[in-house]
Order: sequence, then C-alpha cells, then structure tokens
Amino acid sequence: MKKLFKILIPAILVIIWNSPDSSGQPGRQSFISPEVKEGRNVTFRFLAPNAKEVKLSTQFIKGQQTMTKEDNGVWSITMGPVDPDIYPYCFIVDGIQVADPRNSWIFPNEGFQNSLVEIPAENPQVYSIQNVPHGTVSYRYYYSNELGTRPVLIYTPPGYEEAKNEKYPVFFLLHGTTDTEETWTKVGRANIILDNLIAQGKAKPMIVVMPYGRAFPLISKESGSLRNWDNLQEFQKDFKNYILPFVEKNYRVRTDREGRAVAGFSGGGGTSLYIGLGNPDLFAYVCGYAPGMRANEFDRNNTVPFADPELTNSRLKLFWLGCGKEDGLYGVLQEYLKVLDEKKIKYQTFITTGGHTWMNCKKYLNETAQLLFRD
Repeated sequence: MKKLFKILIPAILVIIWNSPDSSGQPGRQSFISPEVKEGRNVTFRFLAPNAKEVKLSTQFIKGQQTMTKEDNGVWSITMGPVDPDIYPYCFIVDGIQVADPRNSWIFPNEGFQNSLVEIPAENPQVYSIQNVPHGTVSYRYYYSNELGTRPVLIYTPPGYEEAKNEKYPVFFLLHGTTDTEETWTKVGRANIILDNLIAQGKAKPMIVVMPYGRAFPLISKESGSLRNWDNLQEFQKDFKNYILPFVEKNYRVRTDREGRAVAGFSGGGGTSLYIGLGNPDLFAYVCGYAPGMRANEFDRNNTVPFADPELTNSRLKLFWLGCGKEDGLYGVLQEYLKVLDEKKIKYQTFITTGGHTWMNCKKYLNETAQLLFRD
C-alpha cells in the first residue's frame, strides 16, 4: 500500500497543477513541449497555474533552471543553442520531479521520471534514422524457474528473415542499474546505430540481445547497483540457464565463443565484465561502458582472468573499456587499468569528455560495434 501511495502522489500533483484556477482558466492549453526551433534552440513548457515554482532539469546544462510563469498558467523556458544529441529532461514542480505530460517520448527507467528531446544535427549522426535498410526489434519473453516470465528485446539485422541458412554472431547488451530492457533502443538507439553501421559496411550484421538486468523478484529493485554480488550471481545463472538457451533455440546465432560478445553500461557494465571475463568459454569480446565497479571488488570479480592473464589474453579478441572524464566512475576505472597493467592483461580504452550519460553510451556502442566479430 505504501508503494502504491508513492506512485500516486506525483500523478495527483500533476492533475492539481494542471487543473483550472479560481478564475476559470481552462486546464488544457494549446501549446507544444518541447519545441525545437531553428538555431538549435528549444522551448520547454509546463501547465501548472497553481504551482509556486517550476524548474527545468536537463543534462545539456548543469543545475536546475528556473522557468517563467505566463498569464495563462503555462511555465516556459527557452535554452540554446544546444549541441545536437538526445537528452533526458524533467520538470521540478514545487520540489516534485515529473516527466513532461506533453511529450510521449519517455525515458524507460525505474528510478526517475524523465522525458527525452532530440536536438537534430545539420548532418545525420550515427544514431539518426536514415534512409537505409532497417532491422527488426522484437519484444520477446522467456521463462525462468527462479525468476518467472522475463522480458528481452532482440534486434535482428536487415536481411535476417531472408537469409534462412545464415547464422549470425550475437551481441548481448546490458542496461544500467535503474534502466530497463527498453533503454538501449529508446534512449541509446542501438538498433538505429546498428542499421547505419551495417549499411555503411562498418559493422558486421549481428543479432543484439537486450535483457532485463535485475534478478527481480529474488533481488529487490531497491537493492542498489546491478553489479552487487547477489545480483551478479542470480543474473549469471539466469543468463546461462535461460537467456542463452532461449536465444540459441529461437534465433540463427553462432554458438562458438568467437561469435559472442557482451557489453553493458554502468551497473550493467560491471555485470558484462563479470560474466564476460568470468566465462571465457562463452565470450571472445567483452566491453564495459563506464562500468560500475569498486576497487575492493577487483580481485573478487576478476578471479578467472587474474588467475591466468596469459590465457586470458589468448582467448580475448577484444577487451574494451570506455568512460567520460567527468564520469564519477572515471577514477575507479583508472585504478582498474593500473591493476590490468600489473597483471599484463591487454585491453583497449576509449576516453571521452562528459559524464555518466547515455549520450556517451551511444558513442561507446558506435565504437565497439565496429570492432566486433572481425576475423
């Protein structure tokens, strides 16, 4: 009952803020939000005639930005020019975080309420929808004896349906801690990035598997990062016993280790390193995108690769680590790289500007997708 109460509060407050005021002002005004204009300027609007304060929070500028209330009860703010990209944002209405009710493009996340806005570039970006053959994203479900019915999104590349006799390499892509199985497509645009890279001949046609990463209900959604020890154990069992068999039964995928790759962001990045490096018989390609980790967990989580670094190097075709210099995980990654150097384990790095964002994730996916399954 308490959880239901927590969920209902923001919804009730939005209704109150958007209700008619005492003067009879209609609760529904005709306006657009967000409105992207020429010169990469964007206007955000929120109807809340009874609110005392409305602020904008977005990742293209630091800090919360105070919005201005108009006579009709609509709060607005115009920002720009904004660098081209896809950005999450939300409104802080009298201290309560809410998504934009005028925008159906919602950030799939279990920890916060955000909407998304795209600031288009003059020239198409790797994540921009272009006039190229498109693959298919399928919403599928598998059953786990321990976890019940579980969701997974699966991308099949252009031509998969026609190439009846071809087997494809498979790329397992894990989301961040409070994200969901939809975040890689709806925010990271993994399918669009793969479409464009494949059309340009920069990436091999591959199947991409995007499962839900928390071992719920065995691991509660309030238990912290996906890379916590209990979740690692349960998710690894789920992966080996159910996800992998489901994919191999229902899709034409290669079953050799050179035909498999795994990557993940944040807590999912920590998971990808644990599963990928800990199961060298399953993966020849292992990538971490700003991977969640702690220095006191290095030895515990890397028992297999640290036990025989020479064997690890011989079996890995790619061990790739990316992070932004302003990312809170950048420091611990630098410590991890020092340990890898001491162990003489080979790796590649890709260091960007910026922080712990999905804007950087798209860059990491773009870089690594071009390196996978190159014989």
